Amino acid sequence: MAERIGLIAGNGAFPLLVLEAARARGLEVVVAAIKEETSPEIERRGAAAVHWLSLGELSRLIETFQREGVRRAVMAGQVKHKQIFSSIRPDWRLAKLLLSLGTRNTDSLIGAVAQALADEGITLMNSTELLEPLLARPGVLTRRAPSPQELVDIAYGRQVARRLAQYDIGQTVVVAGAACVAVEAMEGTDAAIERAGQIMAALGPGDSALSRSLTVVKVAKPNQDMRFDVPVIGVKTIETMRRAGASCLAVDAGKCLLMDGARVIEAADAAGITITSAE
Repeated sequence: MAERIGLIAGNGAFPLLVLEAARARGLEVVVAAIKEETSPEIERRGAAAVHWLSLGELSRLIETFQREGVRRAVMAGQVKHKQIFSSIRPDWRLAKLLLSLGTRNTDSLIGAVAQALADEGITLMNSTELLEPLLARPGVLTRRAPSPQELVDIAYGRQVARRLAQYDIGQTVVVAGAACVAVEAMEGTDAAIERAGQIMAALGPGDSALSRSLTVVKVAKPNQDMRFDVPVIGVKTIETMRRAGASCLAVDAGKCLLMDGARVIEAADAAGITITSAE
């Protein structure tokens, strides 16, 4: 009999890819779909079962997996930070967990949920375990390599982004001419890039000291827990960069998923955007 794994599905293509990869390995997948986030497309991808739950229903999540015989599970797909804090109606188990937290950032909240699952015999797998071929490899991934100025911006952006990630605020910074234009917080990567583009567009002709070319740097957190909140880049991110006037993207090798695979590189090449990945 095939092993059954659980999939706690957020938004975007990530959970769909995990579901397909798990089925390709002969695994049966029981999906816990988040009503506020998950695409209805999840119903049409051949899962053994799909159960729709609200964000705050931790007890129901555990009971569902136990009833379905799930002992290993994976979290895949984003849950918007603002959803966690605005839309959530916690059940008794989650309310108790929330009260026990010293801070309510992503790592502490999801880490506590992971521990609650473990306490009930459900182990969280690394979210990339089934998608290793999509992890960014080291080096320049596109036809064009970064320019000298982009290399300077990457080096500066990595310093800033790593400090930002230490506090679990965000993992992305947008830099121009070795100046930080925007940092990511609850709004997410694409919104931070859009904001940087708006700031640059608003600069007058007298603001020529700042390079008009934007570099986006996305890093993993220190000791990144690969079970959840893994950095992800997709074609949508490249399209957002193009509209914002960003010409360079730097990510961490082996710790960032190129969600759309080769299509990400193709879209970047078409837009003249360079993508580089370093360990």
